[in-house]
Amino acid sequence: MTSAPLPDTLWFTRCPVPTATGVAADRGWLEREFAPDGIAVRSLQDAEPGADRATHFTHELPGLLREGGNVPALWARSRGERTRLVGLTWIEERQVVLVAPGSPVRGAAALRGLRLALPRHPVPIDFWRAMALRGFEGVLASAGYGLADARLVDVPADGHRGQWAAELDALRRGEVDAVYVKGALAVEAARRAGAEVAVELDALPDPAHRVNNGTPRPLTVHQDLLDGHPELVTRFLAVLLRAADWAADEPAEVARILGAETGAGAEGVAGAYRPGTHRTLHPDLSDTRLDLLARQEEALRAHGFLPEAVDVRGWADPEPLRQARLRAAAAPARTSPQPVP
Repeated sequence: MTSAPLPDTLWFTRCPVPTATGVAADRGWLEREFAPDGIAVRSLQDAEPGADRATHFTHELPGLLREGGNVPALWARSRGERTRLVGLTWIEERQVVLVAPGSPVRGAAALRGLRLALPRHPVPIDFWRAMALRGFEGVLASAGYGLADARLVDVPADGHRGQWAAELDALRRGEVDAVYVKGALAVEAARRAGAEVAVELDALPDPAHRVNNGTPRPLTVHQDLLDGHPELVTRFLAVLLRAADWAADEPAEVARILGAETGAGAEGVAGAYRPGTHRTLHPDLSDTRLDLLARQEEALRAHGFLPEAVDVRGWADPEPLRQARLRAAAAPARTSPQPVP
């Protein structure tokens, strides 16, 4: 236990995807855990307009715990931010390659020689572009090809509203032959565009071909918080473990929470997430997941998204999650607390 003063606020942030953080936030369990200490727990997404939401990507806020895509997390670490990797999840979030209505293109090998859409967003770390690049790279690799076997077409995203809008517009206009999309909103956007599925990445047997921004998805914490108050990090992670335990028995509630988190309707959620997703929210730091994240780091660096190398295993700190598991196991009665009104 440290003698450093307790922080007034713990911040958390998560991507609009299936996460134990999202479940715990919905149920009010994080606020309940730290209220006796006089510590407010606040979501970066729900903060007042003056809050620096860019820290979701930069992780420059020392009191922040983040469960989100690995592209920004690796980028922040690569830039020198003092974060630590404390957990990884692997959740199959529908990844597909779409083609225009009536296109005969089907299967990974059929992408050879095609024009593949690469969006370009005016943001410090263009994770959208990274996702498309890695998605196409995985599909082509599954057929024995590489990115050099296709034509990569820049698609400026300025002026387009909504996820995947620029790429789907380019597909409709015939400027590209294929678009990579993922997640619940992508299912709905594809339906609106009338686009057809050419490749289901989730069906590729080798998980290495499905590695992308959300697979695996990291849990990161700032080193300053871990150094000053390791017990707070342990308690936070223990709440997430209990939330993941609860979610494993509540598929309907998890679907409701996912709808709220993603902003998608029931069709989008059902189409994006496989049955059983509610049982896959537990983080770990297994060798398999660390190896897959290391593959992602190597690819992102090769494509110019990371300014410096990240030693994934050196970045990982297994102790907070180990302590959290002990804490969660010692309090089984707290696995299903009542939600905070």
